[in-house]
Amino acid sequence: MPEHRVTCITLSSGGSRHEHITHIGGAGWKITKEDAIARIDGKTDSFYVYDDRAQKGANVGVVREAGRAPFLRTHADGYWNDNLLSLPRC
Repeated sequence: MPEHRVTCITLSSGGSRHEHITHIGGAGWKITKEDAIARIDGKTDSFYVYDDRAQKGANVGVVREAGRAPFLRTHADGYWNDNLLSLPRC
């Protein structure tokens, strides 16, 4: 399964109380959140974020909470975290 390093994100603009990730991207590619979720769920691709300073990676996974649309979040060391939100904008 191909692995893709995520190096940037695109956030929703205005209108809602909280911004959310609409796209993720890397070197020469950018896809929608929905496409990323479908690829992760279908086990056709995997995505990760890498912190050069800490020399540590975190896998991107799909979070499903009752009453909310699925969303992307990183998972490392047994914990869900917000590494995606610290990335620069695409």
